[in-house]
Amino acid sequence: MIPLTWYLILSAVLFSIGLFAVLARRHAIAILMGVELMLNAVNINLLAFWHYWSQVRGAPQVNGMVFAAMVFVLAAAETAVALALIISAYRRHHTVVVDEMTLLKG
Repeated sequence: MIPLTWYLILSAVLFSIGLFAVLARRHAIAILMGVELMLNAVNINLLAFWHYWSQVRGAPQVNGMVFAAMVFVLAAAETAVALALIISAYRRHHTVVVDEMTLLKG
């Protein structure tokens, strides 16, 4: 059996990589991929704690699975909206570099 701490370390590493991608990248698609990595790290945490908690209580509960499914649905909706915005911004500005999109600056 894999201990809970290994899942938490994996989740922390994935979240850190995603956070670095969001903060360091200029390309809108790379930023979106970083956000998706962070959401997947949250899913790993939810499922790891759900599995750990179901072993402690003896009977498996469905709460962790429901939260993970909600995060998957949220990630799919976020990806669809973000890609639509990126395509719209590309059509208007002919670039997907976030620093060059100055529509709201004045």
